Amino acid sequence: MLTSLFGNTPDVLLTREGPLGRIRLNRPKAIHALTREMCEAMSEALLAWRTDERVKAVVIDHAEGRGFCAGGDVVMLARSGAADGTDARAFFHAEYRLNHLLFTYDKPTVAIMDGITMGGGVGISLPCQVRIATENTRFAMPETGIGLFPDVGGGWYLSRLPGRVGQFMALTGARLDGAECRYLGLATHYVEQASLPDLLERLAKTPARAAGAVGAFTATMPEPRIAANQINIARLFASDQLEEIIAALEADESDWAQTELATLKSKSPLSCKVSLRLLADGAGRETFEDEMRAEYALASHVVQTHDFIEGVRALLLDKDNAPKWMPAVPEAVLDDTLDQLFKPLPPGEEWTPFPQA
Repeated sequence: MLTSLFGNTPDVLLTREGPLGRIRLNRPKAIHALTREMCEAMSEALLAWRTDERVKAVVIDHAEGRGFCAGGDVVMLARSGAADGTDARAFFHAEYRLNHLLFTYDKPTVAIMDGITMGGGVGISLPCQVRIATENTRFAMPETGIGLFPDVGGGWYLSRLPGRVGQFMALTGARLDGAECRYLGLATHYVEQASLPDLLERLAKTPARAAGAVGAFTATMPEPRIAANQINIARLFASDQLEEIIAALEADESDWAQTELATLKSKSPLSCKVSLRLLADGAGRETFEDEMRAEYALASHVVQTHDFIEGVRALLLDKDNAPKWMPAVPEAVLDDTLDQLFKPLPPGEEWTPFPQA
């Protein structure tokens, strides 16, 4: 094992093990939530490995603890948003650069989504060519519950899921297990956790054929639960108007619809409307770079809204779970407010990717 001195944080372990570049998140007390320093260190390693002929493939997982990655440091983001937003914008810029770098990486990349995979964890796993789910995977984009939106490429990935599953996930923050991730294509393989050490050993022997190496360990997965609700999701979440989705759920007397209605009504109306517009726009974007540029502008605005600061307070700081959203109902969210949040940033302030090799 050769340790690479990338970045200056112990929160991510960056090593080369034979032909594999290893990225192991190492912040277990925070379920490996990402910081700016972690994002920058990972990008530094990936940029170096991109031209290192000894590195044939890159593997991303976590060093210890019960989850892969729970997201980003949203408490810091909210505190920055309550001030001038500078630190928040710097974090998003670094994080989205990492997301885009992985999306465009020309060596095999493997993400092992063993455990909680949410927010920022989604952002560093879905760009990878090989995405492994296990029986422990718990995958979600729960941002509307804290007044944010499914970023890190959510507008790109969720808008391309079958039917209206992406809109359903974005609005409700629904949690998927490993079988559901594989069924929807969010994961490329379903592997039992007990097989991961042997899988990594095999991968080190055939890194250039990463998908084939991982495929040899594919396990029989349970029936994906979401399959039974896809017709309901397509029917009840068919609209891009939040008020129409709520009306459809209210008119359906099934237990499933009423449960999802209650969940939806607990979310920020502003965030839900932002998310629906983001996915509608994302479906038509031609490149992931365009998506990241648009999401950076949106995040730069949303991070300073009342709902984001209030959502983090209610769920993560005071933990009273009683956010006071403003506006409190979807009908009060003005189109002009959405237009202002979606405005591009002026030249010189826009997000930019790393230069191509």
